[in-house]
Amino acid sequence: MFKRRTLAAALIGISVMMAAGTVDAASKTHIATDNDTFWKLSKKYNVPLDTLMEANPKINPLNLYKGLKLTIPSTEAKAAKKPVTLKAAAANTTKSVTAMNGKEYAYSKALIVQATAYTSAASENGWGPIDYFGNKLKVGTIAVDPKLIPLGTKLYVTGYDYNGLPKGGMVATATDTGSAIKGNRIDIFVPGVSSQAMSFGIQNVKVFILE
Repeated sequence: MFKRRTLAAALIGISVMMAAGTVDAASKTHIATDNDTFWKLSKKYNVPLDTLMEANPKINPLNLYKGLKLTIPSTEAKAAKKPVTLKAAAANTTKSVTAMNGKEYAYSKALIVQATAYTSAASENGWGPIDYFGNKLKVGTIAVDPKLIPLGTKLYVTGYDYNGLPKGGMVATATDTGSAIKGNRIDIFVPGVSSQAMSFGIQNVKVFILE
C-alpha cells in the first residue's frame, strides 16, 4: 500500500541535428505555480503529456512547486524529430492477445511487472479519490511509472488473484502515478477499504501494452 503523489546515414544524421536545433529554438519556459501538474500544462500548451515529461526528465512529476522552471517543447519540432522510416515499419509485427471477454486486442509489448493495490482512502491519496488526470478512481485505473508506461496508455492486465477485480484479466488505462511506483511496478486500484487491499500483497502480473 503506497501513498500516491504522487522518448544514406549522413543525411539522416544531418536531419536529426536540424530537428534537435529546432526543438531548442522553439521551446519555451514555464514558471510553475503550486497548482500546476504536467497534465494541466499539457492541456494549456497543447503538448502531449509524454512529450512534456520527456522534455523535463529531471523533474519529479509529483512535485511541481511554485517557481520551478519547466521546458515547454514545440509539438511541431517533436514530430519532425521522429520521422517514420521503412526500416522501423518493417520491424513492427502484429501481435494480439485474447481477453477474458473473447475480444482480441493488438499489442506492441508485453511486460512482467510487480503489482500492488490501492483504494480511494484519504490516507492513500494525497489529492483525493481521483487519478492524475482528475478522473474518479474506478476498476481499470492503473498507477504506473510514466518512464516505463506512458500515461494514457491502454493496457490488458492478467495474472493477478483478487476477488475485487475481474477474474482472469481486465482492460485498464494508465491514468495514475505513485511516489513508490518506479520501474517494473504498477499499482492497481481496487474497490473497498485499505485493509482489504492489503491482502493483495505483491503479485507478479503480465501487462500487455495495447495499440
